[in-house]
Amino acid sequence: MNSTPRARRGFTLLEMLVALTVLAIALLAALRASGAAVANTEEIRDRLLAGWVAQNRLAEHIARRDWLPIGVVRGEESQGGVRFGWEERTVGTPNFQFRRIEIRVFSEQQPDFTLARLSGFVVKPGG
Repeated sequence: MNSTPRARRGFTLLEMLVALTVLAIALLAALRASGAAVANTEEIRDRLLAGWVAQNRLAEHIARRDWLPIGVVRGEESQGGVRFGWEERTVGTPNFQFRRIEIRVFSEQQPDFTLARLSGFVVKPGG
């Protein structure tokens, strides 16, 4: 029989603390990445809905054959349960039979941050 004590097997306390620190840093990075992904998903959804608001505004004018006065009009609209503000800027063109409409859609909470922008033309009825 061997009279020397057997070496103990396992991790030391220091090794365990280092391993837990590495694991905590990795989990924190994963949490930050998932938080950024959620924020990006919300912005993509808002931009998609805002684009639909702009398309709906332009399609409505074309379908009704509106002849809009030159100037700026503002309003609000809901799409997918989200409230948006919109601004329509109507300007003349070199051809008096056409008017250009520039539609800007933004969040009600951040009116300076444009989520969607769309330009189109309307034709003078009977022209």
